Amino acid sequence: MKPIHPTGALSLGRRQLLQAGGAAALSGLVPQLALAQGTWPSKNVRFVVPFAPGGSSEIVARSTAAELSKTLGQSVYVDNKPGAAGNIAMQEVARSEDQHTLILGHIGTLAVNPYIFAKLPYDPNKDFKPISLLAKVPSLYVVHPDVPAKNLKEFIAFAKSRPGKLSYGSAGNGSAGHLAFEYLKMTADFYMLHVPYRGTGPLMTDLLAGRLEASAIGAAAVIPFIKSGKLRCIATGSAKRVPQLPDVATVAEQGFPGFEMTQWYGLMAPANLAPAHVAKLSEHTMKAVKSPEAMERLTADAAEVVGGTPEQFAQFIASEQARWQKVIARAAIKPD
Repeated sequence: MKPIHPTGALSLGRRQLLQAGGAAALSGLVPQLALAQGTWPSKNVRFVVPFAPGGSSEIVARSTAAELSKTLGQSVYVDNKPGAAGNIAMQEVARSEDQHTLILGHIGTLAVNPYIFAKLPYDPNKDFKPISLLAKVPSLYVVHPDVPAKNLKEFIAFAKSRPGKLSYGSAGNGSAGHLAFEYLKMTADFYMLHVPYRGTGPLMTDLLAGRLEASAIGAAAVIPFIKSGKLRCIATGSAKRVPQLPDVATVAEQGFPGFEMTQWYGLMAPANLAPAHVAKLSEHTMKAVKSPEAMERLTADAAEVVGGTPEQFAQFIASEQARWQKVIARAAIKPD
């Protein structure tokens, strides 16, 4: 029988000690990791809006951020970053790695830009994780009071009598307002010149001043101006009449059955956001948009509150991409 070498016994003992020490260290680390995940967010959360202040995006984002700030334990602040049809902000957030930056997803950045730009600086399906569809906002077709048209039929006749002499504005090429008006032009077969702006705010300035004849804008941003008489609504893009404007007929009611045009907004996160954080954020977001305070703010501006799951939002985005790809191809919409 060979004697056991003392160094062999020592090596075995060292291995056992190391294994025991490693297990102890790991057991101490697990609660720390769990605590780190459970305390997310650990600092203020930046909620990027890829458009200039003043439109429906501002109202939806600020209503959501206010409620999330109450429940997440950290301030959620809105940061407007306009430019390039939302591409600048989308690219920046896609590359963010701080786990505390989110972005407002939109019909334009998620369902339109992929089909009007030859090359995008982001992939809407791979670079982001859907969190929740927040709200849908009906597009309202409005004109300056100097335009002699009280409804859609009169407006179409007016536009056809002046081909190329009238202009409508939008928040930018490929924006929801651009799509909405091109969709109407295509459906009703008339022509107007498109004037793109850098956001709804600058557009509203020129529309209210009479430098534009018309526009299609999210209800939340224009209802106060309609009620004050500074703008006239000739039709709504919603399937049903807007409760705040019961006397204004939908496009479908005015001779174009099946027509519907709504803007939509949702919360998106960079693809690298930890799954546990996605789950927590989704849960809090669904509660946030359906809180009494948010519901009051959003419904007052004719927004339809949604608040679905990440899976439901992902399915919705896919269906919208399929829908608008066809419209964009037919209308030959191009970026600036």
